[in-house]
Amino acid sequence: MRRMNPDAEENLGLIAGKGVYPLLLAESAKRRGLKRLVAIAFRGETERRLERLADETTWLYIGQFGRMMEALRASGVKRCVMAGQITPTHLFRVRPDAAMIALLKRLKIRNAETIFGAVGEKLREIGIELLPASAFMEDHMPGAGLLTARAPTPVEENDIALGLRVANATSGLDIGQTVVIKEGTVLAVEAFEGTDAAIRRAGKLGGPGAVVVKIAKRGHDMRFDIPVVGMHTLRQLRRARAATLAVEADRCILLERDRLVAEANRRGIAIVAVANAAGEGNAE
Repeated sequence: MRRMNPDAEENLGLIAGKGVYPLLLAESAKRRGLKRLVAIAFRGETERRLERLADETTWLYIGQFGRMMEALRASGVKRCVMAGQITPTHLFRVRPDAAMIALLKRLKIRNAETIFGAVGEKLREIGIELLPASAFMEDHMPGAGLLTARAPTPVEENDIALGLRVANATSGLDIGQTVVIKEGTVLAVEAFEGTDAAIRRAGKLGGPGAVVVKIAKRGHDMRFDIPVVGMHTLRQLRRARAATLAVEADRCILLERDRLVAEANRRGIAIVAVANAAGEGNAE
């Protein structure tokens, strides 16, 4: 994956979704000398704590695309990053403004990548470069290796290998980045419902002992929606009684890594970052 070095940039825009990811990115950027952080936050999604980390915060409802672009243009930032998810079902419940309606009308296929890709093009038109979602987060992206005390069993290793093959095939069709396997059987493939729902579904179907494999999809645009795993994901693994989580080395962000690994160790869940030859060279 191509690394970028935005440290020297004094001003940065942050389009912030839900969860702790935008907070960690903001903290990391400030530690590395960022002078001014301009945040775009969404009501019902973004955590209020972001206001304490940002120098300026504009609160919007999902779908207020015109206001978002106006706020970023007025801020004077030349670089911007997207961090944190938007609840998938909310994308179908918003009341889009005229600017968002016009953007959507141009898209023959509507999914996270095409919508956010179009947003990136609109940002470029007003002179703002959209950075990879991994900007300032390199320390949170593990290289290949075992992260927990417990290693996957030989059966789980076979399931990881199968999960990688399936995920590499299905993710290229925009179906999803997560596959759940148990003893050679595919229990669930992530669709629009998201990772958490796919894990829960697999737990109901297959019971304890499943292996969850999460990768960045083939041809993935790393400017947005980079695979992210945090404590919320671990809670889903625990509830589904999953045995192992495999993430793609160098292409997945682990939030609150020390806490995550400590809790996985306590629960006997194996976490491993695996090299994925089929995914190499696909970062934008």
